[in-house]
Amino acid sequence: MNAFLAILRRDLLLAMRRKSEVLTALFFFIIVVSLFPLGIGPEAALLKKIAPGVLWVAALLATMLGLSRLFAPDHLDGTLEQIALSPTPLGLLVAGKITAHWLVSGLPLVLLAPILGIQFDLEADALLILVAALLLGTPLLSLIGAIGAALTLGVRGGGVLLSLLVLPLYVPALVFGAGAVEAHISGLGAGGHLSLLAALLALALFFAPWATTAALRIALE
Repeated sequence: MNAFLAILRRDLLLAMRRKSEVLTALFFFIIVVSLFPLGIGPEAALLKKIAPGVLWVAALLATMLGLSRLFAPDHLDGTLEQIALSPTPLGLLVAGKITAHWLVSGLPLVLLAPILGIQFDLEADALLILVAALLLGTPLLSLIGAIGAALTLGVRGGGVLLSLLVLPLYVPALVFGAGAVEAHISGLGAGGHLSLLAALLALALFFAPWATTAALRIALE
Protein backbone atom coordinates (compact mmCIF):
# COMPACT_ATOMS: atom_id res chain seq x y z
CA MET A 1 0.00 0.00 0.00
CA ASN A 2 2.98 2.31 0.51
CA ALA A 3 3.78 2.00 -3.19
CA PHE A 4 0.13 2.63 -4.10
CA LEU A 5 0.02 5.77 -1.97
CA ALA A 6 3.39 6.92 -3.33
CA ILE A 7 2.29 6.67 -6.97
CA LEU A 8 -1.03 8.30 -6.08
CA ARG A 9 0.70 11.20 -4.34
CA ARG A 10 3.19 11.57 -7.21
CA ASP A 11 0.50 11.77 -9.88
CA LEU A 12 -1.56 14.23 -7.83
CA LEU A 13 1.48 16.47 -7.39
CA LEU A 14 2.21 16.33 -11.13
CA ALA A 15 -1.42 17.19 -11.87
CA MET A 16 -1.25 20.21 -9.56
CA ARG A 17 1.79 21.42 -11.48
CA ARG A 18 -0.25 21.21 -14.68
CA LYS A 19 -3.26 23.08 -13.36
CA SER A 20 -4.15 24.44 -16.78
CA GLU A 21 -4.88 20.93 -18.08
CA VAL A 22 -7.08 20.14 -15.08
CA LEU A 23 -8.94 23.44 -15.32
CA THR A 24 -9.44 22.96 -19.06
CA ALA A 25 -11.50 19.82 -18.43
CA LEU A 26 -13.52 21.53 -15.69
CA PHE A 27 -14.28 24.60 -17.81
CA PHE A 28 -15.17 22.34 -20.73
CA PHE A 29 -17.70 20.54 -18.54
CA ILE A 30 -19.17 23.80 -17.23
CA ILE A 31 -19.40 25.45 -20.65
CA VAL A 32 -20.93 22.44 -22.44
CA VAL A 33 -23.58 21.96 -19.75
CA SER A 34 -24.36 25.68 -19.54
CA LEU A 35 -24.83 26.10 -23.30
CA PHE A 36 -27.89 23.85 -23.45
CA PRO A 37 -30.19 25.97 -21.23
CA LEU A 38 -29.08 29.06 -23.14
CA GLY A 39 -29.74 27.45 -26.51
CA ILE A 40 -33.04 25.74 -25.69
CA GLY A 41 -34.62 28.49 -23.62
CA PRO A 42 -36.50 28.56 -20.32
CA GLU A 43 -38.75 25.56 -20.96
CA ALA A 44 -38.60 23.83 -17.59
CA ALA A 45 -40.17 20.54 -18.69
CA LEU A 46 -37.82 20.13 -21.64
CA LEU A 47 -34.75 21.13 -19.63
CA LYS A 48 -35.61 18.66 -16.88
CA LYS A 49 -36.05 15.92 -19.47
CA ILE A 50 -32.68 16.42 -21.18
CA ALA A 51 -30.69 17.25 -18.02
CA PRO A 52 -29.45 13.72 -17.15
CA GLY A 53 -28.23 13.01 -20.68
CA VAL A 54 -26.56 16.41 -21.06
CA LEU A 55 -24.74 16.20 -17.74
CA TRP A 56 -23.59 12.65 -18.35
CA VAL A 57 -22.39 13.24 -21.90
CA ALA A 58 -20.49 16.36 -20.79
CA ALA A 59 -18.90 14.45 -17.89
CA LEU A 60 -17.95 11.60 -20.23
CA LEU A 61 -16.27 13.93 -22.73
CA ALA A 62 -14.53 15.94 -19.99
CA THR A 63 -13.13 12.73 -18.49
CA MET A 64 -11.75 11.70 -21.86
CA LEU A 65 -9.71 14.90 -22.17
CA GLY A 66 -7.17 13.65 -19.64
CA LEU A 67 -6.97 10.01 -20.73
CA SER A 68 -4.23 10.52 -23.30
CA ARG A 69 -1.97 11.94 -20.55
CA LEU A 70 -2.55 9.05 -18.17
CA PHE A 71 0.53 7.08 -19.26
CA ALA A 72 2.05 9.07 -22.15
CA PRO A 73 4.30 11.47 -20.12
CA ASP A 74 5.74 8.60 -18.10
CA HIS A 75 6.29 6.63 -21.28
CA LEU A 76 8.16 9.47 -22.93
CA ASP A 77 10.62 10.09 -20.09
CA GLY A 78 11.20 6.43 -19.24
CA THR A 79 9.43 6.51 -15.88
CA LEU A 80 6.92 3.90 -17.00
CA GLU A 81 9.70 1.41 -17.71
CA GLN A 82 11.11 1.95 -14.22
CA ILE A 83 7.67 1.45 -12.74
CA ALA A 84 7.30 -1.81 -14.70
CA LEU A 85 10.69 -3.01 -13.36
CA SER A 86 9.69 -2.24 -9.77
CA PRO A 87 9.31 -5.22 -7.42
CA THR A 88 5.84 -3.91 -6.57
CA PRO A 89 3.13 -5.53 -8.73
CA LEU A 90 2.49 -3.32 -11.73
CA GLY A 91 -1.27 -3.73 -11.35
CA LEU A 92 -1.15 -2.04 -7.95
CA LEU A 93 0.79 0.92 -9.33
CA VAL A 94 -1.58 1.17 -12.28
CA ALA A 95 -4.49 1.25 -9.82
CA GLY A 96 -2.80 4.18 -8.09
CA LYS A 97 -2.50 6.09 -11.38
CA ILE A 98 -6.15 5.39 -12.24
CA THR A 99 -7.23 6.58 -8.79
CA ALA A 100 -5.24 9.79 -9.24
CA HIS A 101 -6.87 10.33 -12.63
CA TRP A 102 -10.33 9.98 -11.10
CA LEU A 103 -9.52 12.33 -8.22
CA VAL A 104 -8.36 14.97 -10.68
CA SER A 105 -10.77 14.44 -13.58
CA GLY A 106 -13.82 12.68 -12.15
CA LEU A 107 -14.40 13.83 -8.59
CA PRO A 108 -14.51 17.58 -9.46
CA LEU A 109 -17.23 16.82 -12.03
CA VAL A 110 -19.27 15.02 -9.37
CA LEU A 111 -18.99 18.04 -7.08
CA LEU A 112 -19.92 20.50 -9.84
CA ALA A 113 -22.85 18.49 -11.22
CA PRO A 114 -25.44 19.49 -8.56
CA ILE A 115 -24.66 23.16 -9.06
CA LEU A 116 -24.99 22.88 -12.83
CA GLY A 117 -28.09 20.73 -12.47
CA ILE A 118 -29.94 23.69 -10.94
CA GLN A 119 -29.90 25.30 -14.40
CA PHE A 120 -32.13 22.47 -15.61
CA ASP A 121 -34.69 22.92 -12.81
CA LEU A 122 -33.81 19.58 -11.21
CA GLU A 123 -35.18 19.06 -7.72
CA ALA A 124 -32.99 18.26 -4.72
CA ASP A 125 -33.77 14.54 -4.68
CA ALA A 126 -33.01 14.25 -8.41
CA LEU A 127 -29.71 16.03 -7.84
CA LEU A 128 -28.84 13.49 -5.13
CA ILE A 129 -29.54 10.63 -7.53
CA LEU A 130 -27.38 12.39 -10.13
CA VAL A 131 -24.49 12.67 -7.67
CA ALA A 132 -24.87 9.01 -6.65
CA ALA A 133 -24.87 7.91 -10.29
CA LEU A 134 -21.79 10.00 -11.07
CA LEU A 135 -19.99 8.69 -7.99
CA LEU A 136 -20.50 5.18 -9.34
CA GLY A 137 -20.05 6.04 -12.99
CA THR A 138 -17.03 8.34 -13.15
CA PRO A 139 -14.62 5.77 -11.59
CA LEU A 140 -15.94 3.33 -14.18
CA LEU A 141 -15.09 5.83 -16.94
CA SER A 142 -11.53 6.18 -15.60
CA LEU A 143 -11.06 2.40 -15.33
CA ILE A 144 -12.30 1.72 -18.85
CA GLY A 145 -10.41 4.71 -20.21
CA ALA A 146 -7.16 3.44 -18.68
CA ILE A 147 -7.42 0.28 -20.78
CA GLY A 148 -7.83 2.35 -23.93
CA ALA A 149 -4.97 4.67 -22.95
CA ALA A 150 -2.67 1.67 -22.44
CA LEU A 151 -3.69 0.04 -25.73
CA THR A 152 -2.98 3.22 -27.72
CA LEU A 153 0.23 4.13 -25.88
CA GLY A 154 2.92 5.20 -28.34
CA VAL A 155 0.63 4.84 -31.37
CA ARG A 156 0.59 7.66 -33.90
CA GLY A 157 -2.82 9.35 -33.84
CA GLY A 158 -3.51 7.62 -30.55
CA GLY A 159 -6.00 10.28 -29.42
CA VAL A 160 -8.46 9.50 -32.22
CA LEU A 161 -7.97 5.76 -31.82
CA LEU A 162 -8.48 6.10 -28.06
CA SER A 163 -11.84 7.76 -28.64
CA LEU A 164 -12.92 5.06 -31.06
CA LEU A 165 -11.97 2.33 -28.59
CA VAL A 166 -13.38 3.86 -25.43
CA LEU A 167 -16.61 5.58 -26.47
CA PRO A 168 -18.52 2.36 -27.31
CA LEU A 169 -17.48 0.92 -23.93
CA TYR A 170 -18.83 4.02 -22.18
CA VAL A 171 -22.37 3.45 -23.50
CA PRO A 172 -23.60 1.21 -20.62
CA ALA A 173 -22.39 3.71 -18.01
CA LEU A 174 -24.07 6.53 -19.92
CA VAL A 175 -27.35 4.63 -20.32
CA PHE A 176 -27.63 3.49 -16.70
CA GLY A 177 -26.27 6.74 -15.23
CA ALA A 178 -28.63 9.02 -17.11
CA GLY A 179 -31.41 6.45 -16.81
CA ALA A 180 -31.18 6.49 -13.01
CA VAL A 181 -32.09 10.18 -12.88
CA GLU A 182 -34.78 9.84 -15.55
CA ALA A 183 -36.35 6.88 -13.73
CA HIS A 184 -36.39 8.80 -10.46
CA ILE A 185 -38.00 11.86 -12.06
CA SER A 186 -40.68 9.69 -13.68
CA GLY A 187 -41.39 7.96 -10.36
CA LEU A 188 -40.10 4.51 -11.32
CA GLY A 189 -37.20 4.50 -8.84
CA ALA A 190 -33.49 4.63 -9.54
CA GLY A 191 -32.45 1.56 -7.55
CA GLY A 192 -32.17 -0.80 -10.52
CA HIS A 193 -30.00 1.56 -12.57
CA LEU A 194 -27.71 2.33 -9.64
CA SER A 195 -27.36 -1.38 -8.86
CA LEU A 196 -26.31 -2.09 -12.43
CA LEU A 197 -23.82 0.77 -12.32
CA ALA A 198 -22.39 -0.62 -9.07
CA ALA A 199 -22.11 -4.08 -10.64
CA LEU A 200 -20.28 -2.65 -13.66
CA LEU A 201 -17.95 -0.75 -11.34
CA ALA A 202 -17.19 -3.91 -9.33
CA LEU A 203 -16.32 -5.80 -12.52
CA ALA A 204 -14.15 -2.95 -13.76
CA LEU A 205 -12.32 -2.70 -10.42
CA PHE A 206 -11.38 -6.35 -10.74
CA PHE A 207 -10.57 -6.60 -14.46
CA ALA A 208 -9.46 -3.12 -15.57
CA PRO A 209 -6.11 -2.92 -13.68
CA TRP A 210 -5.22 -6.40 -14.93
CA ALA A 211 -6.13 -5.58 -18.55
CA THR A 212 -4.33 -2.22 -18.36
CA THR A 213 -1.22 -3.90 -16.98
CA ALA A 214 -1.22 -6.46 -19.79
CA ALA A 215 -1.60 -3.69 -22.42
CA LEU A 216 1.23 -1.65 -20.86
CA ARG A 217 3.59 -4.63 -20.91
CA ILE A 218 2.85 -5.13 -24.60
CA ALA A 219 3.46 -1.42 -25.29
CA LEU A 220 6.80 -1.52 -23.45
CA GLU A 221 8.12 -4.53 -25.37
